[in-house]
Parts: sequence; structure tokens; C-alpha cells
Amino acid sequence: MTQTCPSGATLAEAEEFLAEHPEIEAVDIVLHDSNGIGRGKIIRRHELPSLYKSGRHMPISILGLDICGEDVHETGLIWDQGDGDLRAWPIPGTLKALHNTNPPRAEVFMSLYDLDGAPMTSDPRHALARQVAEFGKRGLKPAGAFELEFFLLAKDRGPDGKVRPAADVLDGRESHKTEVYSVDHLHGMLPLFSDIYAGAAKAGITAETMISEYAPGQYELTLHYREDVMQAADDLIRLKRIVRQQARAHGVVACFMAKPIADYAGSGMHFHVSLMNGEGKNVFAEGAGEGWKPELLHALGGLRATMAESMLVFAPHLNSWRRFANQSYAPVSTNWGVNNRSVALRVPAGEVRARRIEHRPSGVDANPYLVAATVLAGILHGLDQKIDPGPETTGNGYEDDGASNMPRDWGAAIAAARQSEFLKKALGGDMHRTFTEVKAAELARVARTISDVDFDLYLHTV
Repeated sequence: MTQTCPSGATLAEAEEFLAEHPEIEAVDIVLHDSNGIGRGKIIRRHELPSLYKSGRHMPISILGLDICGEDVHETGLIWDQGDGDLRAWPIPGTLKALHNTNPPRAEVFMSLYDLDGAPMTSDPRHALARQVAEFGKRGLKPAGAFELEFFLLAKDRGPDGKVRPAADVLDGRESHKTEVYSVDHLHGMLPLFSDIYAGAAKAGITAETMISEYAPGQYELTLHYREDVMQAADDLIRLKRIVRQQARAHGVVACFMAKPIADYAGSGMHFHVSLMNGEGKNVFAEGAGEGWKPELLHALGGLRATMAESMLVFAPHLNSWRRFANQSYAPVSTNWGVNNRSVALRVPAGEVRARRIEHRPSGVDANPYLVAATVLAGILHGLDQKIDPGPETTGNGYEDDGASNMPRDWGAAIAAARQSEFLKKALGGDMHRTFTEVKAAELARVARTISDVDFDLYLHTV
């Protein structure tokens, strides 16, 4: 039976796509859980029109899974509701052909809805949509972009059991040096990078500058700024899939752990955000001869005031917390500054009309929909309460000890997030419960796992 699609997708979009792409044989239908993991199905070409006409039944439990894909009963999304089916619908504009697939495939992003068409409130995409709508009520539209840092690693670990940087796909040359900003070093990965750029272009993503980053095997891709912050989050999560797929095709591993190599910097997911008014003007941008706009300062104040209780969103895994270390380009305080990469909230130098906040705490392992929703809620809190951000940090932000309330490990972050009324409001009650219960279950899994470190420290010594 044909139903009205609550996401706004139309059958015409599917029909036009199939007509333009007669080569496509199958389609990945993908929705993203609280960890940002793509879950769904692969359907055949002939099934695509029915997806747009009637949606696709998916079990409610698909959004209550931990990092291993195991049910987390405490979310209330499993047996409390009989693990019944809800309906997933395609997101308009997200049906894209995939590069370098054999046989040729496409993918489309999905969002979950109740059977009556109401948004399923444990879907991370809906959490972000709700925050965007709050700004719309105030005549404002969030714009932004994410940065994508990642490692390219060899398929096999070294003799010591640790991961190691991938050899160049061009000629097999190896390097274990940092190689930061080395252009020649980039050349060895050009065949892979060319496929990444081709995949991004096919998906309608403007992937821009490629950088050799501050660790062996680490790279960064920048993304074009979007006037629609939801599109910015879609870009980031889709580009991660593209990088992972193309790396695999070239025989190397794309790694999005926050900290895969102990002695070097980890990978961040810096979020650049600004606000546009109804006339399309940036409300953070100061006029000639003016000081910082109150809107910019209040946004910074709101982000500082809510950062401690939000850190679980920005650092959602045990490994995330290994990234935070002195002088490692990962902030350890709630400070802000101008043109300063040692602070958590950076106001970049550059054109006034492009004035924005660079939110630096998030690791690349975080869910961009939840990161954006939480950051926007923090900004809104600051604007509504007119919060003073305090003095700007100049010089070495790692010497700033003004964050005594910041959680210092994963367990403390989980406890703070569970108790946070701000985060409950930012994500919505159901999404907050789902996310925090999934994290608590993962912490319990880690706590009962006997690691190699245990054996190394204690096997022959106690």
C-alpha cells in the first residue's frame, strides 16, 4: 500500500535516478544509529520504487544496538516494545551512485519513523532536525562544515602487534615519520585519493584540501561549507564511508579511531559553525570598526557552559579519551581563543564575512548528527541566556586550568551525561536515554574484558 512519505522523498526521485543510471544493480539503504554506524539492507534495483512509495519495515531495535551490534535492553527499544517494526523512509536528495563498485551499486540514507509517520525520536538525524527547527523559530539558520581526519593503516599489524602506517599504494614505499604537511608524501597515495575525490564528486560532496597530518599515516580532508548544517553532517558521514570503501579497494585500512597510535596525535572532527539570518547574513560577522558581535560571544559562552556535561557526545568511546593529552592538538579545557589551535573553541582568522566558531573537542569517532545537535543546543543556550564566555585565552591553552568540572575519563563522562538536563533537552529524552544507555552497556563490556595490558602487567608479576 502506498503511503505518504513523511521525509518528503518522492517516487519521481527514484524513477529519475534509475533512468539516469541503467547500470545500477543494487542499492544500500542505510540509517545511522547512536554510534553513527550505518545499518540497513541491500536491495535490488527493482525494489527501489517501492521503497519510495511505502518505505521499508525495520525493527525498532536497530537503533538500540551497541558498538558490536548487540541489543542494549536498557534503551527500552527491545523487549519493552516487543521489538516491533517501524518504518524507514528515504531522505530526499541522498540517493547517490557509488564509485568503483562491481557490480555497480548506489546508496540512499534513511530515517526511522513510527508507523503513523511521526519521527522516531531515538534516530540521531531527527535530534539534529529538532535543533535546526529551534533556530528556525528565531529566524536563524545554522551553517557549517566538518573536518575529516583519519589514518591509513596496513592490513596486517607489525611484529609487536601494533597497527602500522600503510605503505604508499603507488609504489609500496614505507614511511614511519610524521611527514606533517609533506606534499611529496601525499603523492604516494594519489591513486587512492583520486578515487576518494571521484567518489565524493559522484555523491555531490565537495571534498577539498588534502593534508598529511601530525602523525605517521594520518591525513585530513576538508569539506566545503554548507548553508544547511544537516547537509554538512550527511557529507561527513558519507565521506567516511567513501574513504573506507576506497581504501579497502586499494588494499589498505582507513581507520577512524580517535587514537590508534599511542605516541602520536589522534584524529579530530572539528566542526565549523555559523548562523545566518533571514537575509542570508552571518550574524557572527562584525562590522567595520566593531568588536566581537554579542551573538558570537554569547554562543561561545553557551558552548563553554555546557561542554563538560556534553563530552560524552564528543568523545563517545573508551579510545576517544586517549586523544586528550597536553600539546596534542586535542583540547583539555573549555577555553576559547582567536586563531589559536590549543583551545577548545577557536575563532579562526580570515574574512569577517566568514566569521565562525571552530568547535575542536570531537574525535572523528563521534556521531556528526549528535555532535551538531549538541553544539547547536549549546549555542542556543548561550544566546537565550546571554552568557559571557569570559576572557579569551592567548598563548598556550594547555596551561589553562579553568576546566575543573570537565570529566577526565569515559566513565565520568557517561555519569555526567546521564545526569545532564541540558543534554536531555539537546538530544530529546528518548535519544538521550538511548545514547547514554548504549554507552553504559559498552563501558560494562570493556570493564569485564581482560585485555592484553592485564596480561602484560600482571601475568608473571603478582
